[in-house]
Amino acid sequence: MSSSKKASAALISVFHKDGLGPIVETLHAQGVTLYSTGGTETFIKEMGIPVVAVEDLTSYPSILGGRVKTLHPKVFGGILNRQDNEGDVAQLKEFEIPQLDIVIVDLYPFEKTVASGASEQDIIEKIDIGGISLIRAAAKNYKDVICVSDRADYADFLAILKTQDGATTLAQRKDFATRSFNTSSHYDTAIFNYFNGGSHIDKLKISETKGQVLRYGENPHQKGVFFGDFEAMFTKLHGKELSYNNLLDVDAAVQLMGEFKEDDPTFAILKHNNACGLATRDSLVTAYKDALAGDPVSAFGGVLIANRLIDIETAKEIHSLFCEVVIAPGFSDEAQELLQEKKNRILLVQNEVDLPQTQLRTCLNGFLLQEKDGITDALKDLQYVTDTQPDTAALEDLIFASKLCKHTKSNTIVLAKNKQLCASGTGQTSRVDALNQAIHKANSFSFDLNGAAMASDAFFPFPDCVEIAGNAGITSVIQPGGSIKDQLSINYCNENKISMVLTGTRHFKH
Repeated sequence: MSSSKKASAALISVFHKDGLGPIVETLHAQGVTLYSTGGTETFIKEMGIPVVAVEDLTSYPSILGGRVKTLHPKVFGGILNRQDNEGDVAQLKEFEIPQLDIVIVDLYPFEKTVASGASEQDIIEKIDIGGISLIRAAAKNYKDVICVSDRADYADFLAILKTQDGATTLAQRKDFATRSFNTSSHYDTAIFNYFNGGSHIDKLKISETKGQVLRYGENPHQKGVFFGDFEAMFTKLHGKELSYNNLLDVDAAVQLMGEFKEDDPTFAILKHNNACGLATRDSLVTAYKDALAGDPVSAFGGVLIANRLIDIETAKEIHSLFCEVVIAPGFSDEAQELLQEKKNRILLVQNEVDLPQTQLRTCLNGFLLQEKDGITDALKDLQYVTDTQPDTAALEDLIFASKLCKHTKSNTIVLAKNKQLCASGTGQTSRVDALNQAIHKANSFSFDLNGAAMASDAFFPFPDCVEIAGNAGITSVIQPGGSIKDQLSINYCNENKISMVLTGTRHFKH
């Protein structure tokens, strides 16, 4: 049997009519009999094109308020019969069932209905039954039927009709079947996740229909793809395509700046998912300069993010630095024009979108899923455990450092002063090593640590960290607490007039 097959009949039943007209006109011109029902039938009739009502084919009306329209042997027999099976062909003739070679169906907008905040009853009514059944049937029988299940595929399907005079090849039908099973599986995943909103069933189902092939993965020898709606989150104004590593840094930058969204002008510079510069100031240009001062060496090739519109004064400072990405809520016209002079520099305007509240990663032969760390340490959470109490300025630095510590790879120690990152020790196997790294780095960039604040992502198992910090001039400490030897650290702080507060919340980041 030839793989090329010309259609004689098509079933069309869609919720969205956009872009359907040219397909209907082409099928009619090619002599294809059209079957339809409901609003689609009316749409075709209003085009002045003859159409057979499904109700006339089945001799049953649409019933139960439209819940049952196409669920009938005369419809599914026309789709599921095997044309190379003599028994199937004979039964089609016996029961007067037409062969349906084309099925064009879409689904009720379940996800949009959920997102709209509709009532549960309205959401339930948007669970498609007939459409999903038609898609599965037509896709299953791709040897004889082509299924078009998404408006995004209309252009491809129309091109096939026109260039091949209504005929389709087996490879094309299988391709469209693959697309259709993508449609149906995504739809079912959305329904399951709605019903399992409380996660009372420990099953994981993820479906993302938008994918972008990247130049490569983390390294040039690795393939990489980003799955997600990047355009919804960012308006890209300029620059090259983002790489796998760019996207990781952009994610880290967005997560970090989310902690400072409502603060005074704040600027951060990130490299390899960790901040190498961060400052909050009265003006954005000053915040940028002081963020850069945190580590002007690591800033080279970094990702920059601000919590305010980038003006021309700030843009002039940024322009002298080689950086991969600049992210902000907006750019002034002058700032954008200047920053675009570097053709590869990526400029992103961050849009207001809801971010996922869970985190997923591969682990062994499966996955690890966890809630996002949604706790930001605040003044109301602090437990004052030392004789010396932090003053207002110290408290501001402690909260500033704690916010950054939460978004830095463990083990980490963050040193801050006057709402500026002095240095951080990142990703160390020992908390002492992280502290020594931070002190060494701060000294190398000539920061005066006298009166600085220290934040730790986890408790101190011994008093060695507060002793090292005190010797470096640090006078205030914020940490979760919870060690059986907390009192040893508290005692050292009391003996050396260091203030320390406990948060009760660990912020590991691995």
